[in-house]
Amino acid sequence: MKLTFTCLLTWVSSWALVSAASAQAPASPVANIAVLTGRVTSPTSDTVAVSIHDSPFDSKERISYARLNEKGEFRLSIPVSGSTKADLVYGDAVADLFLDPGTDMDVRFKADDLPGTVKFRANDVPTGFATKLRNSANLTDAQRHRQQMANANSYLAEFDEQFVSNDGFQVLPDNIQLYEAPFVSFLDYRIKHERNFLEDRAARQSFTIDFYNYAKAEITYSNANDRLTFPDLREQVVSTEGRMTMTPGYFDYLRDPNLLNDQTAIGNEQFQEFLLNYVHYMAAQQKHQRTDPDFYPFCYALASKRLNGQMKLLTLGRILQESFRFGHVRQSAAMLADFRALDTKKRYIATLDNDFTKHKALAIGSQAPDFRLLSAAGDSVRLSSFQGKLVYLNFWKTTNGLCLRDLAYAQDLAKRFEGKNIVFVNVALDELELPWKQLVTIKKLPGVHVRATGGLRSEVAKAYNLQEVPTYILLGEDGTILNPKPKRLSSRAAVDEINQSFGRAGVYSAAVAQLPGAPK
Repeated sequence: MKLTFTCLLTWVSSWALVSAASAQAPASPVANIAVLTGRVTSPTSDTVAVSIHDSPFDSKERISYARLNEKGEFRLSIPVSGSTKADLVYGDAVADLFLDPGTDMDVRFKADDLPGTVKFRANDVPTGFATKLRNSANLTDAQRHRQQMANANSYLAEFDEQFVSNDGFQVLPDNIQLYEAPFVSFLDYRIKHERNFLEDRAARQSFTIDFYNYAKAEITYSNANDRLTFPDLREQVVSTEGRMTMTPGYFDYLRDPNLLNDQTAIGNEQFQEFLLNYVHYMAAQQKHQRTDPDFYPFCYALASKRLNGQMKLLTLGRILQESFRFGHVRQSAAMLADFRALDTKKRYIATLDNDFTKHKALAIGSQAPDFRLLSAAGDSVRLSSFQGKLVYLNFWKTTNGLCLRDLAYAQDLAKRFEGKNIVFVNVALDELELPWKQLVTIKKLPGVHVRATGGLRSEVAKAYNLQEVPTYILLGEDGTILNPKPKRLSSRAAVDEINQSFGRAGVYSAAVAQLPGAPK
């Protein structure tokens, strides 16, 4: 009887979704605008904002701001061209949003706990009708649509509290320690509960078909990504053990053709990430590693063959951006020319061209930007003075947990390579000098320690195009970049990579010299 009831709920949910989709367009919406009104309790900042990533290849956000009045109230009109994920931002706190043309919601939260207290209510929908949407003859199309979008955002807040903010449902920090069988069991348990949560809410409420597809893809592909990347991530995090050998059936789920061809998931970031991870996995299966010069051209060719349509274009763009960031500029130039011909509507090529130009200066084989900074001891240190040695650059901050975690590994590496032809140069991006200097001095941290005044806004950070910390860069004995993304200090493979890098200076310089516009 229980199985029959569950099937009935699912059928009713699907019927309701289809019915809602057929009538979801508002009767007279404000074209391409989503409206948020609301109130912040006990405000600590006078501004609320919504940020949207319009392009999957551009890290820049489009931000809409609104000031709070003396009562903490605000009104935001956000231009949107279609259904889209967004972020509600207040101070340092962020909550997920889902918006589309016709969205019109009242949003309320406490200033000291945006994610945990945010509530959504549809504007201009009579009280009491929200639970009667299955018999919604008394609602206009516009009211029904507004209620659906309020339901969607309420779902996101509940889902975040129950699953995303709950470490028990996350791979990191604890579940990454598991072995294969218990890890698969953990994922099966999680996806079962997440899907039940979605179907239960969809059976009791009404969502637009766009949001339902988004929520379903978020569950499917976050779990698919975690399963696909588990062996690599575990190898990086669990430094006391070697790489785990998976059983032959571990990756069998990838054989499901629907996993690669879900047309309803194209706009979902988790789906796009999964396609990229899938291409990486297939390349590795054919013995192509990230350190190989032909890795990205092989991935590009593989995606060109296996994918089609919008999925193909998005994945090829992601592969291109990776090749830029990992410094394989000569190969990137050829792939970019091919992508230009494929992007017939010119939706992405301008962004990728700009990204390519920005990273070209930091390509493998390019001369590393020089700098002169003060050390913790007060000396003036110039990067170019270390030519003749390998240089392992570490850009870090004392306030970043991941950077602090890597300190022990940095000390171990320095001891391992003591007396060898390598120097570890650590560039702190701290705003404050004293905490940094005290940490370096009290802990007696090995290597060269300097600080870039201005942090991520400093000239050094701009020259190296730094977006986050920690960032590592390996330089050859001639001062050229050997690897803009070397193995992390905490990785067991870092030692092997450094040993293999001695004497390789100049290997890639000739390739950079052949690029159009390179200095002769």
